[in-house]
Amino acid sequence: MILSDKQKEFIRKATHRFNLKVGARRCGKTYLDNLYIIPKRIIDRKGLDGLYCIFGVSKGTIERNVLQPLRQIYGKNLIGTISSDNTAKLFGEQVYCLGCEKVNQVSKIQGTSIKYAYGDEIAKWNEEVFIMIQASLDKDYSCFDGALNPENQNHWLKKNFIDQIEEKGLDVYVQHYTIFDNPFLSKEFVDNLCKEYAGTVYYDRLILGQWKNAEGIIYRQFADNPSLYIKDKPIDDKGNKINFMIISIGIDYGATQGETEFKATGITPYFKQVWTIDEMKLAGLHTPEEMYEKFVEFYDRVVKDYGKVTHAFGDYGALGQVITFGLNRYLQQHNRPIQVQDCIKGRIVDRIELDCHLFGQQRRFILKKCKYLIEAYSQALWDDKHEDERLDDGTTPIDDLDASEYSMFAFYDKLMTDIKGGY
Repeated sequence: MILSDKQKEFIRKATHRFNLKVGARRCGKTYLDNLYIIPKRIIDRKGLDGLYCIFGVSKGTIERNVLQPLRQIYGKNLIGTISSDNTAKLFGEQVYCLGCEKVNQVSKIQGTSIKYAYGDEIAKWNEEVFIMIQASLDKDYSCFDGALNPENQNHWLKKNFIDQIEEKGLDVYVQHYTIFDNPFLSKEFVDNLCKEYAGTVYYDRLILGQWKNAEGIIYRQFADNPSLYIKDKPIDDKGNKINFMIISIGIDYGATQGETEFKATGITPYFKQVWTIDEMKLAGLHTPEEMYEKFVEFYDRVVKDYGKVTHAFGDYGALGQVITFGLNRYLQQHNRPIQVQDCIKGRIVDRIELDCHLFGQQRRFILKKCKYLIEAYSQALWDDKHEDERLDDGTTPIDDLDASEYSMFAFYDKLMTDIKGGY
């Protein structure tokens, strides 16, 4: 078993009630957990009272970040899949696998005893969930291991837990990583990743592993060199027309506030590139019926120019679901073979991260005619009064960004596959 010095250090020192690895992406944090820490903790506690639990942002991220890597190492006979009762068999033991974005997702473990818990992407959790888990680690042998990428300096985990270790005498071990702590990554890969994050808050967080506040221009890569990303038409490097695997429309409703945004996004095969291929803005107050008519006009235009629209996602906030219901009925009545689904919003900081990654890897392009979205990317600022939020005071066109993100965030995992591994 070949390990880095940092990984060996963790094995020696991770003997506390809480053992956390905080730091950069691709630094080897979760590789060690999957290879050694999780199997050892489970086997060491066989026969003892209490539950085994793996917590993540969702069951999907637990499968991707924890169970799949474990299965690749130990095989499907030892590592099962998550069943309908939210458990999976690991090394012959029943392990609960629960998402932590919302309190009600893990309320079923409230009042129970946990003998071992593993936490994936802890900084993306709801704080109340973490507090609930703390209360359940009530055995002398209870133990929690976890890994995370740092976020802003006022994040609840840093401020209310990590920064309180010494003052409160907590039984916690925290190890910090930078990407340079992983000697098994090629220099070329590290150099490229550094370039991709350069100028953004994600360089400090995901390269240097620092808790860092976001400030200033959000999409620095785009704002500094827009000509790299703005194209006249969707063609490849050889001048051939691009055929999109997915064409998705995102809708940000503004029926009661003045502006509704439609953004059409084309995604190439294997999720290699993302193109904004068309947009429409409905300025001024308008009725739902007027919006339905304009959506059909936009839909028909996109189909004519670029091909079949495969997905459509609408904002579900406020009256959004009511408007979507009416829009779907209108589409059915007018024989348009598309159904608008509720968008997957996620956290704004994750939506921003996706775009920054795609810009950094030069996989994100916008047609020149999409002037509203180009303006939005150029002007978007971090809100210096609210951590990890965009400034939304009417001075920058945020709705354009929302509609664009709604059109593509459902494909987040696929678009991030080549860079998400190795937390």
